[in-house]
Amino acid sequence: MQAWRVHRHGEPSEVMRLDEVEPPVPGERQVLLRVLAANVNFPDALLCRGQYQVRPPLPFTPGVEVCAEAADGRRVIATPSLPAGGFAEYVLADADAVLPAPEALDDAAAAALHIGYQTGWFALHRRARLQAGETLLVHAAAGGVGSAAVQLGKAAGARVIGVVGGADKARTARELGCDTVVDRRADDVVAVVKDATGGRGADVVYDPVGGAAYTQSTKAIAFEGRIVVVGFASGEVPAPALNHALVKNYTIAGLHWGLYRSHDPAAVLACHEELTKLATRGAIAPLVSARVPFRAAADAVQRVADGTTTGRLVVVPEAPVVPEKSEAPDAPEGAER
Repeated sequence: MQAWRVHRHGEPSEVMRLDEVEPPVPGERQVLLRVLAANVNFPDALLCRGQYQVRPPLPFTPGVEVCAEAADGRRVIATPSLPAGGFAEYVLADADAVLPAPEALDDAAAAALHIGYQTGWFALHRRARLQAGETLLVHAAAGGVGSAAVQLGKAAGARVIGVVGGADKARTARELGCDTVVDRRADDVVAVVKDATGGRGADVVYDPVGGAAYTQSTKAIAFEGRIVVVGFASGEVPAPALNHALVKNYTIAGLHWGLYRSHDPAAVLACHEELTKLATRGAIAPLVSARVPFRAAADAVQRVADGTTTGRLVVVPEAPVVPEKSEAPDAPEGAER
């Protein structure tokens, strides 16, 4: 089978190589899955760079989220077992972590549902206890993770303010349902948030960016607000001033979704059931901005690493080339017909 593999750490476009390899062999309590679509996540770029919290042995295949077909024909979503990740024709997954793909979503959308929406749901509902009528501020609102939080916030009855970078992403954030959109390149983020909330500030902040975005969050947070830190796409890990949290009475909460799989797998299943219901009634739908052919997977991971994308890029298999049928040549003269 074909698989994209990383033989040394570096930028995805430089270190991902398409190899011919043997299909992975399932271990105990694992299943072999045929990949139907593989979502590109920022952790894939970090894996390529050797900067992720998990460092699989070289060579490895990135791709942490797939929609796939099981041997019994079930369409499922899964997080592949590294080092045999999702940018391949076949992957392995833990049998007890495979979940049914929602019928309301096609393969590409289903591949983009699991990590981003589970992260958003646990951040907003378990860590921040978001309530209907509250104001939710989402950084990188037009990105893959941010767009999921926007939809989940609206589904929960919150007023959503989305922060983006650039006019195109501002347009996407409005289409997603943001009540107010802030272009960080042109607007004063804190001033716009304060103005939109009558000076109160945001009750909940969803921050997958870190750096300057976190600093803005501390200035735009409401009394007894909650800032949920889910990542550092900016590359800058902020050092929070805890005296400031004390003076303003706000909470700083972290969210590492992967820990729920080991500490509370029942909660992950319950969350998936809730997400499936939301998808069925159309309240959430992953924003798939492009379905990328398998041969272009390395370029797709690089684009996500560079922060130039909106929504999700999903790698999909390419249809095999079928030779055109040619007419049979005329039989030589005298031959039987």
